[in-house]
Amino acid sequence: MHEISLVQGLLDQLHSIARENNAKQVLRVTMIIGPLSGVVVESFEFGFDILSRQDDLVRDAKLEIIIPEVTYRCSNCGQEEVTSRARPAQCAKCGDRILIATQGDDLILRQVEME
Repeated sequence: MHEISLVQGLLDQLHSIARENNAKQVLRVTMIIGPLSGVVVESFEFGFDILSRQDDLVRDAKLEIIIPEVTYRCSNCGQEEVTSRARPAQCAKCGDRILIATQGDDLILRQVEME
C-alpha cells in the first residue's frame, strides 16, 4: 500500500510548513486526489488516520479530500469532455474512440489550516 508512504510524505511536508509559520497545531488539511492519480482514496484516508494519531502536530487534524473531474480530449477533433464518471467510450462530436485524459492525475496539497 503505497498510500502510507504518500501520507508520510504529506506529514513531513506539514511539519515543514508548520515550522516555517511557527504553528503548533494543524487543524485541517485539504488534498486534491485525481481519480487517475493511482491513489486509493480510502487507503490514503486510513493511512492518515493511523499516522496522524501518532503525531502531536496533526493528531486532531481533519482531512478533506477533493476528487476533481477528468478532462478527456479527442485525438481526432480535439473536442473535450469533462466527466466525473467513467471514461467515455467515444467522442461525442466525431465518434472517435481515442480519448486522452488531460487532467485527473493530480495529487496536490491544496490548503492547510494551522494555529
